[in-house]
Amino acid sequence: MRALASKQIFAEVSPQVYALTPLAEPLRSDHPRSVRAAYPLLAPEIIGWSRLDHTLRTGEAAFDRAHGKGFWQYMAEHPEDSQRFDASQQAVTTRELRAVLPAYDWSQFRRILDVGGGNGAFLAGILAESPSTHGILFDQPHVVAHAHKILTTHNLEQRCEIIAGSFFDDTVLPTADAYLLKRVLYAWSDEHTLAILRQVRRSMADDGRLLLIEPLVEFGDSFSWGKLYDMLLVAMSGGGARSVNDLDRLFAQADLRITRITQTPMLPIVEARPAPHVREA
Repeated sequence: MRALASKQIFAEVSPQVYALTPLAEPLRSDHPRSVRAAYPLLAPEIIGWSRLDHTLRTGEAAFDRAHGKGFWQYMAEHPEDSQRFDASQQAVTTRELRAVLPAYDWSQFRRILDVGGGNGAFLAGILAESPSTHGILFDQPHVVAHAHKILTTHNLEQRCEIIAGSFFDDTVLPTADAYLLKRVLYAWSDEHTLAILRQVRRSMADDGRLLLIEPLVEFGDSFSWGKLYDMLLVAMSGGGARSVNDLDRLFAQADLRITRITQTPMLPIVEARPAPHVREA
């Protein structure tokens, strides 16, 4: 508490008695913009960090070394930890929506497919602001099992289809106008990321769009969220944040090209389209 008070997150009002400052107010569960659930202390993650030395030596995920299995497999096998993780993602999603909704015209799409969309909170936020848009939520069975409650709360059960599956399966994804990947690719290695991109590209029409929302690594010494996320993802899943050049390279291998990057107060929106093919003479 003393350490956090030195950063103005709390205030020591008398010896060993602390009060909340404006910075700490959102940590309350009853705050209208609460982020309390965004900061859980998950025991499996703490254990994973204990093997950071393995990551530093090999580049492989510390979590895998500590638990003998990958992060996502572990969550699938431990429902309580998975639900706490989902709650943390939903708490962050609330703030992300406030940043990205006004930055992009979501209503231009008739159908948006949220690939790896968790419990549907982000897609629900988009659909609530775009009455003529329909959604498709795609994620693992144990994740989308909790999506019905979110959609019902927003009265969206008639405008959003839920599909359980894995983007590493051979099943072709449904066709949509836009394919959303929010904080998905940075959790995977280049090999797995390329497999995800190719899976999306297979179902895209020539005028379809891929919308990637995640932190990017920027050159130089200035602060960026990408640099913090990079350290976290390398240790937990073996992934990591990427630069625009990194994305360009991977997208090209999946027959995609970046057409626009829209900055928001939180995460950038990277728009990509199918790469144009040169017709032979």
